[in-house]
Amino acid sequence: MHVSARSEYALRAMLAVATGPDGQLVKAATLAATQDIPLSFLQGILLDLRRGGLLVSHRGTDGGYALARPAAEITVGDILRAVNGDLTTVRGQPAGRATYHGNAVGLRAVWLAVHHAIEDVVDAASLADLLTGQVGGPVPASAEPGR
Repeated sequence: MHVSARSEYALRAMLAVATGPDGQLVKAATLAATQDIPLSFLQGILLDLRRGGLLVSHRGTDGGYALARPAAEITVGDILRAVNGDLTTVRGQPAGRATYHGNAVGLRAVWLAVHHAIEDVVDAASLADLLTGQVGGPVPASAEPGR
């Protein structure tokens, strides 16, 4: 799975909003500065998160962003889908649309298994889990990148 800068920035921004002062909106410029994200790039991400029903925004001098739902109800998968669409694609199409013939027919099952494995992880981890360090169990050494 490739995690784009856009995906990572979206997750970092959502975590920053989730940890903002209770009842106070977080301004895009503040998010950009504290998370070291280019403001113009962040504004597009925030728009996608708002359209995805994950953030609410208010305009004006006292405006900014807040979570649309409690942090425990927003998953990593929700955020990734809001900014990127499908979690797993094969040649630009959802994994479920992949079709093969002949000796390659088994590839579809592999792509679907990969898709479901990714869903199992990202849909089980909420913002609240990330903030409290309660994400899954320990990562076995064999799962570390480069092994």
